[in-house]
Amino acid sequence: MEIPVYLFVGFLESGKTSFIQKSLSYRDFNAGEKTLYLVCEEGLEELDISELYGQNIYPCVIEKEEDLTTSTLNKLRKKYNAERVVIEYNGMWMLDKLLDAMPMGWIIYQQIMLADARTFLNYNANMRSLVFDKLQNSELVVFNRYNDNIDKMALHKIARSVSRGIGIAYEYPSGKVEPDDIPDPLPFDINADIIQIEDDDYAVWYSDMIDDEQKYDGKTISFKGIVAVNKKNLGNDFIIGRHVMNCCEEDITYVGIPCKRDNDSFELKMRDWVTIVGKISIEYHKAYGEKGPVIYISDISYAEKPEQEVVSP
Repeated sequence: MEIPVYLFVGFLESGKTSFIQKSLSYRDFNAGEKTLYLVCEEGLEELDISELYGQNIYPCVIEKEEDLTTSTLNKLRKKYNAERVVIEYNGMWMLDKLLDAMPMGWIIYQQIMLADARTFLNYNANMRSLVFDKLQNSELVVFNRYNDNIDKMALHKIARSVSRGIGIAYEYPSGKVEPDDIPDPLPFDINADIIQIEDDDYAVWYSDMIDDEQKYDGKTISFKGIVAVNKKNLGNDFIIGRHVMNCCEEDITYVGIPCKRDNDSFELKMRDWVTIVGKISIEYHKAYGEKGPVIYISDISYAEKPEQEVVSP
């Protein structure tokens, strides 16, 4: 049985309860389905069920992180015969804890982050890993309590640095909501004969390419990267990429792209820094086990490693 899960994330007093109250007041979202409402932190506001259509809302509080278990979630859903779940998640708990505990069949249909625009920059400065954790899979972030004295661009950049596809909205105390209309130009010319990717822009380019591979099919690219070779598994093919840090040092991963070359006389060793020029083709490669971007090398040369070996989106 598939159970839709609507997940609302953000820090304490970020406006999650008020947003959930509004959402459940709309008939197109709440037509009276039996809804298990899980509250993983208690703020100043409480959901006013008497004002909601259908009345089939069953609030349950999970106060301790260790109580967030598959067994507990299963028991609560069965107790109320719930058809769906709405979760108001604790901003100080990592989302992996919830994902690990979710019973089979529970599917996250929507994840929305609420943030107090007045304090968000401080949270990001002091608890970057928690901010990243909540933003990375959210479809929308709502910066509420916004006013024109707050730097909208600063909020925008943080959200976009985590997810280029996330929706952004700004809500004023009056209730007025403004959608984000700040353009996000790429830091390179995608229509150039050879798309030049600067050292600091690799993570942005890689993320954009993975999001829309077909946009880059047939394009010629040039960038500097570090080589990974495995003749046993890849033969004369090799991987070129960079180490990317999304939120913290523990999150650093190597992200690279398979490369093919006609001339393998240019000796490559693991961890060599090289600059390549090559054409991207979206095709099957055994490194993926499916279709993905492959670079056909036309030029390659040794390079000095950049000042910052690790890049961020």
